[in-house]
Amino acid sequence: MASVKKVQVTFDCAEPERVGRFWCEVLGYVAPPPPDGFATWDDFNRSLPAEERGSWFACSDPTGVGPRLYFQRVPEGKVAKNRVHLDVRVGTGLVGDERLATLQAESERLVALGAVQVQVLLADEENESCIVMQDVEGNEFCLD
Repeated sequence: MASVKKVQVTFDCAEPERVGRFWCEVLGYVAPPPPDGFATWDDFNRSLPAEERGSWFACSDPTGVGPRLYFQRVPEGKVAKNRVHLDVRVGTGLVGDERLATLQAESERLVALGAVQVQVLLADEENESCIVMQDVEGNEFCLD
């Protein structure tokens, strides 16, 4: 059996480009260049039938290390907590007040981009602090 070499994380959403651009800012990801024959993604989208325009957006880690993210438009809205979520690892290796300060600074940056801070989970005997967030369409993720 062949081993998996790459993973893509797919988001169902109402506005793929808006959600995708938010995650580009969060993770330092970039959108790929437009398809051959098109100067911009707007030009490409205008070439599509009306119902397909803006139906997806993709971005990737410019270093090639992280997974590709793909955002696809779906008709239904989010109705329950995510069964899977991303942990954005900004506090790796930090503990105590230093970790919490780093997480809070990142939370403030992301709130300015449209995220919502949901809950601060303070360190206990087993776990370090983390912050539960929501992206611009309400998808949960953690600053860890």
